[in-house]
Amino acid sequence: MTIGNQTAVLAGLGTCLPVREVDNAELVELLDTSDSWIRDRTGIAARRVAAADLSLADLAVAAGENALKSAGVAKADAVVVATSTPERLVPAVGPQVASTLGIGDAAAFDVSAGCCGFIYALTVSAGLIATGLAEVVLVVAPEKFSTVLDPTDRATAVLFGDGAGAAVLRSGRRDEPGALLAVDWGSDGTARDLIRVPDRRDGYLSMTGKRVYLKAIEHMTSSTLRVLDRCGWATSEVGTIVPHQANMRIIRAVAQQLSVPESRTLCTLERTGNTGAAAIPLALAQGQANGVIGAGDRMVLTAFGAGLAWASAALVWPEITAVESEL
Repeated sequence: MTIGNQTAVLAGLGTCLPVREVDNAELVELLDTSDSWIRDRTGIAARRVAAADLSLADLAVAAGENALKSAGVAKADAVVVATSTPERLVPAVGPQVASTLGIGDAAAFDVSAGCCGFIYALTVSAGLIATGLAEVVLVVAPEKFSTVLDPTDRATAVLFGDGAGAAVLRSGRRDEPGALLAVDWGSDGTARDLIRVPDRRDGYLSMTGKRVYLKAIEHMTSSTLRVLDRCGWATSEVGTIVPHQANMRIIRAVAQQLSVPESRTLCTLERTGNTGAAAIPLALAQGQANGVIGAGDRMVLTAFGAGLAWASAALVWPEITAVESEL
């Protein structure tokens, strides 16, 4: 989908991470693994884990508040929460986040699209703005994977972490920095069992690693190429590819498939692990803080996750400063 002249513009970015960091050495004591095994296969050295009394909504509210501060606004017409780890099925997290932030009369709802949730939520929000239903939308992507992981499963326990990222979108023009220029999204429900939590009450997340690895590379590559084509950009004209932060090997393989130097892909998972829908906004905030991305940079965000689902979006990075915090 190519976005029209009136579109959504990224106006603010906020994040929140749990204070507690669990490094590989702590997991080695529980699992038949080693620090070198984890690092070599994933690129992950540590991940954040939320305390038992720190709720998903707490993370979401903090990240959302930070994004509003970053944008210099206090209100939004809609709140869209992207998460795969809600603490209850009903009600949705969105209305609670909106109410706690003091914008309880705003439309608020959840989106479940696995690790693609943030880009799916951006796309839905862009639609709300394009149709005139909203002028400002707050997108929040919180995850608390520690509640759905089997602590004895080496295949998943080493990969995932907790955290939240958020963004403010406002109505603007296509020629403004921060405008969503093009998006691509899709799904393949025939492969729905490759990543799943069978029962939220007592089930654990399971993943068919090798097939997920191959599917992730295939779909993030092809989705990125479709977005580039819709923007009229050559791969060489993109400053940064921002992939879902799932696994270092996946990120490297996508870069190779796109013929993009590894230095032009943003990889920040070493200290946070895979944070699902929160991964891309967390990576953007860290990339900006580290000076890897800056105003005027052309970039493509791309993600893949449970569903199976995939999504990509293109924009030029605006002059904003992410607001970050810990709980």
